[in-house]
Amino acid sequence: MTLAVTERDQKTSLKVLRASGAIPAIVYGKAQVPMQIVLDGKEFDKVRKEAGESTVLQLTGLKTAVEVLIKEVDFNPVKQRVMHADFYAVEEGKEISAHVPLHFIGVAPVEEAHLGSVTKVMHELEVTSTPASLPSHIDVDLGVLRTVESKIHVSDLVTPKGVKVTMALEEPVAIVNAAKQTPATEEAEAEVDMAAVAVEKKGKEEEA
Repeated sequence: MTLAVTERDQKTSLKVLRASGAIPAIVYGKAQVPMQIVLDGKEFDKVRKEAGESTVLQLTGLKTAVEVLIKEVDFNPVKQRVMHADFYAVEEGKEISAHVPLHFIGVAPVEEAHLGSVTKVMHELEVTSTPASLPSHIDVDLGVLRTVESKIHVSDLVTPKGVKVTMALEEPVAIVNAAKQTPATEEAEAEVDMAAVAVEKKGKEEEA
């Protein structure tokens, strides 16, 4: 994905920039001299929602195009508008660390059977890979959650070739919470238990 930017003119105040719908930003990295840039607010919102923090973007409009990851975004706490963005310049072929979002797919059989509800404990995965191998997301199949004891751990996730997970493999990704019993269910179970006791008692009396 590409994003058009321009180098920032330091003579233009931040207030004037933001009033025009632009966003001030900075590009930096191990091999990148920090650079102040400006980008269109609406275009950045569109790209940010599609790319997230794990898709390599190409910044165009500079002397040389730069490949980056969205590192940090600052929002206005009241209007929730983007106030500033940080971009991390990546180096081709060199590994980078990133948080890749998890996409939960399918339906858990344990929920279909009304035995419990699924809680998504984790929503992103910490990984390292080259920029070219970095996935935009990782799928998590909820179809394996069949009983209330079922769990999905980090070790159960399938990552693309060249992508290494950098967090504990035993960490839970999704768990099942047993469904709460309703009074009607509890009463019905109590009646079944009483009936079983009565049958057992009658059997002992007949034996005697």
